[in-house]
This record gives sequence, C-alpha cells and structure tokens, in this order.
Amino acid sequence: MASSENTNGVLKVLLVTAALFVVLAGIKTATNILVPFLLSTFIAIICNPLVTNAQKYKIPKGIAVLLVILMFVTIVMSLAGLVGKSLGELSALMPVYRAQLTEQLSWVIEKLATYNIILSSELITEYVDPAAAMGLAADMLSGLGNVMANMFLIIITVVFMLSEASSLPKKLHLALDDPQMRMRQIDRFLASVNNYLAIKTLVSIATGVCVSLMLWAFGLDFPLLWGVLAFLLNYIPNIGSIIAAVPAMSLAVLQLGAAEAGFIGLGYLVINTVMGNAVEPRYLGRGLGLSTLVVFLSLIFWGWLLGTVGMLLSVPLTMIIKIALESSKEGRWLAVMLSGDDLSELQKDEYS
Repeated sequence: MASSENTNGVLKVLLVTAALFVVLAGIKTATNILVPFLLSTFIAIICNPLVTNAQKYKIPKGIAVLLVILMFVTIVMSLAGLVGKSLGELSALMPVYRAQLTEQLSWVIEKLATYNIILSSELITEYVDPAAAMGLAADMLSGLGNVMANMFLIIITVVFMLSEASSLPKKLHLALDDPQMRMRQIDRFLASVNNYLAIKTLVSIATGVCVSLMLWAFGLDFPLLWGVLAFLLNYIPNIGSIIAAVPAMSLAVLQLGAAEAGFIGLGYLVINTVMGNAVEPRYLGRGLGLSTLVVFLSLIFWGWLLGTVGMLLSVPLTMIIKIALESSKEGRWLAVMLSGDDLSELQKDEYS
C-alpha cells in the first residue's frame, strides 16, 4: 500500500514537472505575442489611476482615456526620437572612443614593458573595453525599441483595458468558485501591483532626471540617453541601478578621465541610495513581500523567458504567481518560500 502511494507521488511530481516544461516552452514560443500583451497590461495599470482621477473631475471616461493615451504616446514618441538620435550618434562615435581607449592604455603597456611584460594594445583592448559596455546598453535600448515597434497594437490593447478596468475586479470575483474566500487575495494583489508600479514609476522618473542633470553638469556626452537607461533599469530590482551606471562611467573614463568617472560613480551611488533606501521605502513600505533572493532569481528567469521586458516586469509577474499560490492549499508552501522575512500577512490568512 505504501509502495503504491509512493509510486503515485512520484508520478504526480513527474507529471507536474512535464506540464511545467510544456507551458514554459509554449510561453517561449509565443514571446512575440505575450510580450506586447504583458506590456499593455502594465501600462494600463500605470495609467488607470490617471483615468480614475480624471473622472473625479466629471470628465467622461472615454475622454479621460483618450487624454491619457495621447499624453502617453506623446511622451513615448518624444523620448524615442531623442534616444534614437543619441544611439545613432553613439554608434558613429564608437570608433573614436575605441581610439581614445587605446591612447589612454598606452602608459599601461609602457609600464608593463619595464618589467619585461610585453603586451599589445589590441590584447588589452579586447579584455578592457569600456566601449563594449556602452554597446551593451545600446543593444538593450534597441531591444526595447523593437518591442515598442508594435506600438499601435499596444495602444489599442491599453485603450480596451482602461475602458474595462473598473469592471475587472467584479468579473474576477464572479468567475471564481468561491468569490468570498478569494476576494481579499484579489483585492490585495490588484492594490499591491497598482501601488508598486505607480510608486516605482515615479521614483524611476526622478532617478532618470537626477542622473541626466548630474551627467549634463559634468559635461558627459548623451546625458539624456543615460538618464533614460537609468529610468528603465530602475524597474529591475537590486542590480538595475548598477547596470545603468556602468555604460555612463565607461564613457566618462574615455571622455573625462578616471577622476571624473569616480565622481560620477559617487553621484550614481548617492542618487540610488537616496531613491532606493529613503524615498522608495517611505512610500512603498515593505514592498510586495518577496525575498531578495527570489527577486534576483525572478529577474534572471523572466529575463530568459521574455527578454528585456521580462526583466523590467519580473517583480509584478512573480507577485502574480505568489498570490495564486497563496490561494491554493497545495501551493501555499511555495508561497511561503517566495515571501520575505515578514510572514505576518501569510499567518493572518492561515488563521482567518
């Protein structure tokens, strides 16, 4: 009898594992469809508070949606034009930066030669190439630009989502078998994601503006480009701000020198410390209840599965899974593993 139960348990695990791999393979195959849809969903979540506030001033919902969409499109198109121009100029100047790198490394080669260590400039440039970091940043922005190439589809989807946003919670409650039991989880999830994205967007905008102003004050090339990169990568928890600083500091080493690059790095540190450890926690509280390790692993997983957009949306996507697991007795243990240090909310749900 015990042997039969063990066999059934093993078969169940294998079946679930196989189904999971099939689902992931399907998602990976359908990335071109899923990414614009996910992006539309989270744009709608960010824009929905604006539509709601506009309705408080007796503005009809249709007009409010139209005004918000026009504002969003204007901002995106303006930034896209400026960033595209900066990327073109950066690509054109890349050979110049590489030449500057070779010139600045010449003293290193001469110093090593005094110790009978003979190296070529090409070899050092191959392993120490700040231009590669700038190229990586350009590739990331270009990848996001390729996603935004489906702008018309994204905008239409956002319009429909905003039009039905007010009725979505009610539909979710009615669609479930036991709406009273799950009502609190759904409301908490919608409020948490909405709150997270709204605050994170405002903090990211402030971070991008501060970075652009700082780099402009130092006289670094393309301050707007690096500000937009800081704004986007600020959505990536923990390491996004570090990644955003690398290309700008690499360019600073070539253009301004090591000392100025150090001061720029210090400026990045101050901005991200203030925004990440003072401003954001004050308004975001303890966040969405995910452990730091889970946040980092979700960044890697969703980035592999959905690309750049998956990295930007890694935390909200993981929260969807966590809330779904909390609503299931079988998956509750995994929801606990995904949680941070504060388990009080889960304990309340356990005994409610």
